[in-house]
Amino acid sequence: KKSVWILGGDGWAYDIGYGGLDHVLASGRNVNCLVLDTEVYSNTGGQMSKSTPRGAVAKFAAGGKPLAKKDLAMMAMSYGTVYVARVAMGASDVQTVKAFVEAEAYDGPSLIIAYSHCIAHGINMRTGMDQQRKAVESGYWPLMRFNPTAAAQGKNPLTLDSREPKISFEEYAYSETRYKMLAQSKPEEAKRLLELATADAKNRWHLYKQMAAMQYDEK
Repeated sequence: KKSVWILGGDGWAYDIGYGGLDHVLASGRNVNCLVLDTEVYSNTGGQMSKSTPRGAVAKFAAGGKPLAKKDLAMMAMSYGTVYVARVAMGASDVQTVKAFVEAEAYDGPSLIIAYSHCIAHGINMRTGMDQQRKAVESGYWPLMRFNPTAAAQGKNPLTLDSREPKISFEEYAYSETRYKMLAQSKPEEAKRLLELATADAKNRWHLYKQMAAMQYDEK
């Protein structure tokens, strides 16, 4: 069996190439897509993308990005016929492998969005896996899998693989320079954006939690 994978970054998937990605996801073809989400245009110097989270500093967002991160997973799930997963290997290598196995097995379009730490985050790259874990433990990056085959069996297709957040979003964010530098240059604005970004993370977590708890009619 031929295994077809399309690989790209968030600049492509969320931004300049989103139309093409959406076309593939809507095609119904058995194609797998892997998005390495660094939350910036890494290959061209770290410019802001639609994946950049609120409050993070990047090129073209020197004052912190004012708007929330685009939820690509939610948009893909809206089709109901696309396998979708959000993974972070530093938080759970088992869940990551499970998502890849399920995506490959699904006879249709699949999308895996992988948290990918980047030097533009302002971290020691040797601690990248720890940052992935913090992103998940803060509730900012909920691990999930959406499998349409479950819906066909009358089951909820969405599985939330993350546990309840156990650290604050601030603890995660301020371990990275992309957030801390705004607190040094514009402390009041940093505080305002941090509060909004914290609300973004909480709202996203609660939405996924509620969706994963929904009851489906048995077939």
